[in-house]
Amino acid sequence: MRVAVLSDIHANLPALDAVLEALAPYDAVWQLGDIVGYGPQPDEVVARLREVGASGVRGNHDAAAVGQLATEAFNEDARTAVEWTAARIQRETAEWLRSLPERTTSEVFTLVHGSPRDPIWEYLLSAAVARANLGAFQTTHCLVGHTHVPLAFREEDDDIETLAPSHGSRLELDARRVLLNPGSVGQPRDGDPRACGMLLDTESGLVEWRRVAYPFEQVQALMVAAGLPKRLSERLSLGW
Repeated sequence: MRVAVLSDIHANLPALDAVLEALAPYDAVWQLGDIVGYGPQPDEVVARLREVGASGVRGNHDAAAVGQLATEAFNEDARTAVEWTAARIQRETAEWLRSLPERTTSEVFTLVHGSPRDPIWEYLLSAAVARANLGAFQTTHCLVGHTHVPLAFREEDDDIETLAPSHGSRLELDARRVLLNPGSVGQPRDGDPRACGMLLDTESGLVEWRRVAYPFEQVQALMVAAGLPKRLSERLSLGW
């Protein structure tokens, strides 16, 4: 089965459409949370995910937007965007977001937003944190998001190997345990403004990261028109 793996779409429909096209053909779509927040098109993004039959988990922004998580820990811009989202999303959007679990499994993969031991908040950015999370999931591999950075952490004997994938990078899965991050669809933070996603072939065990340009200027214009924080729109062109 060929799976399009997405994370941190953040209500950015042009980026989502571009990544789905770049990862096609696929048999399933798995998303790792933070579907909404920051961006200007929460209803449209959820509608597209439902259209393609996406399954997956909720992130901290999703939970906050539907009243499942307090916003005290959010920075000012993130809190403003979450409150804007909560006030505008349709009932069907809110119900779908509210139905998402914090954790799910599929085949040999565990899916979470942050990390296996803290699915909502923990950022998995280092080998040390990856090692500490190996005991928190029972499957062979784990898919995570939240950092907005494409990464892979692979168990290698008594060590953890850190991989920083770029466009076209491939990794062949085997018996070694791996934590995989597809990067961010809607708001990359690795210095590359192109939308990012990951294609996973569950039969061959081959994983490939792909980047694709999209018209971020259109999204920036929508964010400005909506009155969302200026910094959130400006960063789309920078990839930070």
